[in-house]
Amino acid sequence: MKNIEKIIWIVALIAVVVLIGVVGFGYYKKLTFKAQNPIATMEVENFGTIKMELYPDQAPEAVSNFIALANREFYKGTKFHRVVKDFMIQAGSKDGDGTTGAKISNLKDNGEEKDYTIKGEFLENGVTNTIKFEEGVLAMARADYSQYSSSLTEESYNSACSQFFIMTKENKSLNGHYTAFGKVIEGLDVVHAIENIEVKVAEGQEETEGAEVSTPINPPVVTSIKVETFGIDYGLPETLEPFDMTSWYYQQYGMGQ
Repeated sequence: MKNIEKIIWIVALIAVVVLIGVVGFGYYKKLTFKAQNPIATMEVENFGTIKMELYPDQAPEAVSNFIALANREFYKGTKFHRVVKDFMIQAGSKDGDGTTGAKISNLKDNGEEKDYTIKGEFLENGVTNTIKFEEGVLAMARADYSQYSSSLTEESYNSACSQFFIMTKENKSLNGHYTAFGKVIEGLDVVHAIENIEVKVAEGQEETEGAEVSTPINPPVVTSIKVETFGIDYGLPETLEPFDMTSWYYQQYGMGQ
């Protein structure tokens, strides 16, 4: 009888030890778990594939915005509309001319047919983002209204929507002033191939000395962008009301619309 009781106690003790081990391992795993960052795969017609790792820990709004638009096929058929050698290549304008972005309806079902912007996630806008603007870095394009008035800094900083650019060369002057949210991990040769396409003077500019030569003669077409999130739901970005430059201008100068 005593032997049976002894065996029962030993079995119970082993069970407790195993349980503690399982719980402890689970707790340890939870503490040390590091989520796999999202991976975006971009296909560019006649050029190839570009893969980019996204960094939600640095720019969660930009990442969730990019994932939502990409996986809802917003970028399908868009073009690289601005290419500046030794600087960057830019895409993400719905009409392919650099003047249009996305609408809330592009982010979610039953969304409004309404323009939006997202918060700029960089140091000058009060957000800690340590990504440096090196070759291959992926970032959000935005407007610069400060050329019209120095009072429009906040409006400029929070004007990004769907357009993005990929650095082809390091540019330290952008650090802390634009939202970097990813980096090319495969296909940097494709980025440089796009960088070297034939371009002309930017639309709306005269062919004078100092004019930006950045409009592609034959803009490369993005056939798709898909983002693998590895089972993590990054949700949707917080959308902001876009700055209405036209209304501001009329109010500023007391002109009737």
